[in-house]
Amino acid sequence: MISSETSPVETRIVIIDDEPQIRKFLDIALRTQKYKTTLCETGYKGLEALATQGADLVILDLGLPDLDGKEVLQELRSWSNVPVIVLSVRADEYEKVALLDAGANDYMTKPFSVQELLARIRVILRNQPIQQEAHIYDDGYLKVDVTQRLVWIEQQPITLTRKEFQLLTLLMRYQGQLLTQPQLLK
Repeated sequence: MISSETSPVETRIVIIDDEPQIRKFLDIALRTQKYKTTLCETGYKGLEALATQGADLVILDLGLPDLDGKEVLQELRSWSNVPVIVLSVRADEYEKVALLDAGANDYMTKPFSVQELLARIRVILRNQPIQQEAHIYDDGYLKVDVTQRLVWIEQQPITLTRKEFQLLTLLMRYQGQLLTQPQLLK
């Protein structure tokens, strides 16, 4: 396996945590190390950010107001292999093992050492392949490159606003499912 020494300047980290103090603390700690951050207070917002903007790593809390972190991880794993570090107050060994088995790359219990978290981030990123997975949907009629935010209909490029693109990726993610108006408006 080819691994990369990813420069923090290029590295995007999505933080999904409902506690504003934790989000702010992580944001400052990571930006100080030159990582780019996206802060999300709910599971739905985190999944939307990941689908539309992509990321090199996710820091995920379990106790979210809309979805449990386990559900976020399960949904994310259905379409992405982005590394996930679970950061939670839940210290139960069985829960840790279950989440690691479900696809989390690491698990840290709050309170945590920021230096240890940064070291774990470096280890995970160091072991990632150079070529990140492409998030491309193509059914022959519609083609969507989620990472590049490009859309084609019958091989003709089309321009979508940011909101239109977010709505399209949301509908793609929940294809065949009924979505409520509040879910669409989030």
